[in-house]
Amino acid sequence: MDMDKINQIFDKFGNATVLVIGDVMIDCYISGKVTRISPEAPVPIVNAQSRNYRLGGAANVALNLKSLGAKPILCSVIGSDNKSKVLYDLMEECELDSLGLVPIYGRRTTVKYRIIGNNAHIVRVDDERDEQLKEREKRQFLTTVEQVIDHNHIDAIIFEDYDKGLFSKDLIEEIINFAHQKNIFIAVDPKKRNFHNYENVNLFKPNMKELSAGLNLEDNVALSLDDIQQLVKKFAVEKRIDMVLITMSDRGMAFYDCKNDKFYHQDAFTRRVSDPSGAGDTVISVSTLFLLAQESMESTCLASNLAGGIVCEYVGVVPINTAQLKNEYLKNHSVIEK
Repeated sequence: MDMDKINQIFDKFGNATVLVIGDVMIDCYISGKVTRISPEAPVPIVNAQSRNYRLGGAANVALNLKSLGAKPILCSVIGSDNKSKVLYDLMEECELDSLGLVPIYGRRTTVKYRIIGNNAHIVRVDDERDEQLKEREKRQFLTTVEQVIDHNHIDAIIFEDYDKGLFSKDLIEEIINFAHQKNIFIAVDPKKRNFHNYENVNLFKPNMKELSAGLNLEDNVALSLDDIQQLVKKFAVEKRIDMVLITMSDRGMAFYDCKNDKFYHQDAFTRRVSDPSGAGDTVISVSTLFLLAQESMESTCLASNLAGGIVCEYVGVVPINTAQLKNEYLKNHSVIEK
């Protein structure tokens, strides 16, 4: 493997249009200094000195896809509030199309406030409403999704589920059925509420916490790789899922290919982890594009593993640096050449 061959892989991403359907949010970082403890309670007082807004959730997946050279189209619901303007401004600044965003009257645009004092993350405040869409709102959103699919050649759909109320069983089923009519690759980044509602998809990517919660496993149960393989195999067969990619933090990644009944595990790479926020967004973006490019599960795991680790070295939610990913992929390709 040389850089020319790696560039050939990444060049294929430029031909991919990916529809990202999911919960969009704003990540707000309020940073300052801590010089004293509050007299009202034993908590630090942060003298705020900067406020930085970034796109998060499904929008961060779109940013990762864009950074990798693909064309993302984002579909989501947002509030009809002041923070929606911040979101629209961020979308414009990042050169992302906002036509797939559906404002809902009375709904709140999700904002995650991270308070950072003396470079330490002190607390996070989530300003959101996560009740499910009303039937009328659901129909409105589904119409938008179908129009986007009808008016664009979509190569893949990524369900980016942050459990904020956008998805329901019937909405998921309708989108999947419509996607199958168009022969579109379907990838899923799940959460617990709808974990079992994603059936007949191509790629399912939970982390270990989500897998354990979704399968109702006891907390802190130490699963061997054999245990994971059997659990994932049973789940994939029941749900008619082609491939399952599990991110396992410091244990690396596991990949199960249901069609060929193959299981593959790759160890984690040593990293200086600063902030794991957004790593899952990066992994689903990279893995989807590698599989669209017809790359092997070993190659897909390597790229996704490296990409997830790279973004963890940065503070805050950031999209993948493609040049860095290419260089690390070249450097570590021997891992899958054994």
